[in-house]
Order: sequence, then C-alpha cells, then structure tokens
Amino acid sequence: MGKVIASITTSVDGYITGPDDGPEYGLGRGGERLHYWVMGGPWTYESGHDFAMHGSDKEFYDELISTVASGVVGRGMYDAAGAWGGTNPFPGPLFVLTHRTADQPAPENGFRFTADLDTALTQAAEEAGDGDVAVGGGADVIRQALAAGKVDELVISTAPVILGAGKRLFDGFDKDLDLQVAKVYSSPYATHVRYTVIK
Repeated sequence: MGKVIASITTSVDGYITGPDDGPEYGLGRGGERLHYWVMGGPWTYESGHDFAMHGSDKEFYDELISTVASGVVGRGMYDAAGAWGGTNPFPGPLFVLTHRTADQPAPENGFRFTADLDTALTQAAEEAGDGDVAVGGGADVIRQALAAGKVDELVISTAPVILGAGKRLFDGFDKDLDLQVAKVYSSPYATHVRYTVIK
C-alpha cells in the first residue's frame, strides 16, 4: 500500500477560500488568487481559465500526482468545481464524501459517492494498490483524515495573499501533530511544502 497524501492551497493567513465560496462563486470572492499557481498566472471566473502550470509549480504538481492512483474529496469541493465538467480529471477513481449518495453519477465518469471517511479511504486504498491516495478539499475532509491519524504526508501550497476571511484550513482543529519538511518548491505564485506527518 502507498501513502495517504493530503494536499491543499491556503492563503498566508490560513484560508482555503475567500468569502462566499460555493458552486456559484467557486473559491469565493478573491479566492481565485489562491490558484494563480495552477493557472500559470492571474485569472478570474469571468475571464475563464485554463490549466497552465509551469516552472516550479508544474514540477511540484507533476511529482505530486506521479504516484497517485486514487483520491478522496468532499462534496463541497466536488460541487464548487462543477464536478469537473462531469468527468474525473485526476488519476484513478475519485471518492466523494457526501450525505447525498443518491445522486451518484455513472461509474464511468470516475466518481464514487460514499457517506463516510473510513469507507472512502479504505476503498480508495484498495483501488490504488501500491499507489498513493490523494486527499483533497475541503478543509473538513483533511482535518478529519489528520485527526484520525490516516495522513502520511501533508502538502500545503501557500499563495502570497492575505484573504482576511473565508474558510480556514485548521478552524477548530485541536490535535497536536509534528511534521517534518520533506521538500519545498517556490514560485512567484506559491510556496509548496511537502511535510511528512510524524506518527
């Protein structure tokens, strides 16, 4: 079995979205700045966007996903991303944590809805085999996985922006954890740190 790798992007002040995030506003007001590194530079929801990573950002991302064979995300991320146009864009099946499992899309779309984290992680690990399981947004899913001791590596991309409001990554998290810096990448749009979770 591979590792469980939780990854997310935050602002310098620890927000993973700006205010009013959701299906209508994506990453919230001002939140698109968190993902300049993903798009290769400034973009807005109005102007449209393409994935155009380059330099250190692309090196970081390509290395990160090179071992991933399945993933787990929350329903909020799934909905905010517009279900990625109806097709899973990530390696392997993507397990979506949701209390609304009845609207499960067709299996060939690459999404599998599940109602609890343990089931999602177990099934994702089975699908991944020797590969890694990626745990993405939202913050609540990552907090749950960390609190349960399931995360082997925490990856935080910090965008050079202070949002001042939105959803915080560690809001309400009270577990004491030690991390070890494994690798750092930096670009004008983000500093990416891969931390090993000390168990």
